[in-house]
Amino acid sequence: MFTSNRNDIMKFRYKSIVPLLALGVLFSSCEKDNYAEPKTSLTGNIVYKGEPIGVEFGQVRLQLWQPGFGKLAPIDAPIDQDGSFSARLFDGNYKLVFTRNDGPWQTINKDASTRDTTMISLNGDQQVDIEVIPYYLIRNVTFSKEPKKVSSSFEVEKIITGTDARDVERVSLLISRTQFVSRANNIGITNKEGADVAGKTSFSLSVDVPTISPSQDFVFARVGVKIKDVEDMIFSRVEKIQL
Repeated sequence: MFTSNRNDIMKFRYKSIVPLLALGVLFSSCEKDNYAEPKTSLTGNIVYKGEPIGVEFGQVRLQLWQPGFGKLAPIDAPIDQDGSFSARLFDGNYKLVFTRNDGPWQTINKDASTRDTTMISLNGDQQVDIEVIPYYLIRNVTFSKEPKKVSSSFEVEKIITGTDARDVERVSLLISRTQFVSRANNIGITNKEGADVAGKTSFSLSVDVPTISPSQDFVFARVGVKIKDVEDMIFSRVEKIQL
């Protein structure tokens, strides 16, 4: 009789413990699936002497690494076409670097140990501008419209000289239906290259406006410069053109 009661008690305890263990695993799983989202905002611009540098949207990116967290993947921060970037992060210490050979510029080595890495300590929202040295800058950009045509005049200023200098390979005028204007997103593009750009600093280009469907009475335009042996182009601001 005693043995039977003891077995019944053991069975009861076992049956009671198993659901509790399962419940514990469930709560643990829920906790893992319900981490708080990062709320700290890191924003900034890629600049030269405080002037933002225009690029193609999503083609140039920064990476944020958090030291002390093993082999976690970096957090990507794509650079917008106006040279700005943003990321939502947890407070903490980060290393901010460019991906290899990204951008129409040279990065600046701060010292022998950190090289071109920017160290960031986040404790609340923060803005950090990253200084670089572009190969060229686009100056004095003007846009004008004609019937079914957009024109632009601009100058190109060489910033990096000496052994690190690069030649201009091509200049372009692009138009788009939307404010995102790039080689991949346009409805019209005109290029000058080769002998038409060699040794020159001032340029004028025109591009035909195609029939737009559905119809709209405006386009967005910008000019860009492709530098020899550099993948990413540098771009002017985007301007809305009323047709």
